[in-house]
Amino acid sequence: MKVMVVGSGGREYAIGRALRKDPAVEKIYFAPGNGATPQLGENVEIDDYEALADYVSQEGIDLTIVGPEAPLVGGIVDIFKGKGLKIFGPSKAAAQLEGSKIFMKNFLARHDIPTARYIETESVEEAFGFIESLPTPVVVKADGLCAGKGVIIAGTHEEAKKAASEMLSGKAFGEAGKKIVVEEFLDGYELSLFAICDGKNFVILPAAQDHKRLLDNDEGPNTGGMGAYAPTPLIDDELYEKIEKRIIRPTIDGMAADGTPFEGVLFAGLMIVNGEPYTLEFNVRFGDPECEVLMPLLKTPAGELFDKAASGKLDELHVEFSDKYAVGVVMASANYPYRSSEPAEIIVDRIVHTELAEKAHIDYAGVSLIDGKLMATGGRVLICVGLGDSIREARDNAYMLCGQVHFAGKQCRSDIAYQALRLSDE
Repeated sequence: MKVMVVGSGGREYAIGRALRKDPAVEKIYFAPGNGATPQLGENVEIDDYEALADYVSQEGIDLTIVGPEAPLVGGIVDIFKGKGLKIFGPSKAAAQLEGSKIFMKNFLARHDIPTARYIETESVEEAFGFIESLPTPVVVKADGLCAGKGVIIAGTHEEAKKAASEMLSGKAFGEAGKKIVVEEFLDGYELSLFAICDGKNFVILPAAQDHKRLLDNDEGPNTGGMGAYAPTPLIDDELYEKIEKRIIRPTIDGMAADGTPFEGVLFAGLMIVNGEPYTLEFNVRFGDPECEVLMPLLKTPAGELFDKAASGKLDELHVEFSDKYAVGVVMASANYPYRSSEPAEIIVDRIVHTELAEKAHIDYAGVSLIDGKLMATGGRVLICVGLGDSIREARDNAYMLCGQVHFAGKQCRSDIAYQALRLSDE
């Protein structure tokens, strides 16, 4: 089987790495990939979706897996399916679960799926009125895609009003913020839950938790994610059952009933309040860096899983996961997330410890190959992933690998998975 992975980040590298372990996968293509993905397959420099579909057809590529949200919201799946090609991901209509926060919130309300109280509006006056009616903090969200940065948690009514007015004026996020959602703040703890879906059936993956803030102790600005771990001890069988019954199953059934069956990865960002799950948001693809800690836990061949999901045949497959733990630590460039940094050569020490070589690996993200050297050229450069029989062992392996990686200005958090470790020490 030949497989194409669309995207260029650590998420796509991790998917490619999982595919490499599947003996049924003979070749992997990346569009466009990054400076390290040629270690796994072949990079294809085609931006246009129509042209990419034609290339897939000409090369006899059997399956395409879409990583990022932008191509999905842009309709790449519809184009490929229109040419009779097999592709894993939601249609443009179904991708509105992520593409429009207003669409998503109205869908949740229509299908009685638990979420925070909210309004959608284009009116500053209406936004201000609702903000005043809520206790602080208040959540203000731009409707459209903002690369993970369109959500403001305002500590005061004044901050919330400022965020709302800047979004609605176009100052903050351009067209993506011309409509907004204002909602109550839910006080609990967050979980990331992913389901592989085929339109009717789904498989829930082990729950993960990521770390959005730049600095230790969850301080500093929000980022695309500075690390993640899975599975998290913050969930038990009872909570899994509540999430499946109240959120995942009604979403899959509701999308089908609305004429937009959901195929691909449903990413539920959840808030757990007093043991009850609420939906903060949906994304329509794997999270990054959550994907990097979930892929190594997959025991079922990755190519088979994605192929069955793209074929509407998930019910034919028994999906298995390892009983190990995975922890991923993002190594970022010097000026992330404020501004770009100077390219820096990446040096990885030779790993002499056999156990570390077996239980840790690197997923590359913001890297380029320049004059034969692998260079850090993006914000989030790579993620060091450690595996273990416990979260502590997985964490230790991840950080040992971090110590083997060098580039000018590298930065990373030192406390990834601290919540889980604190629980294990109690």
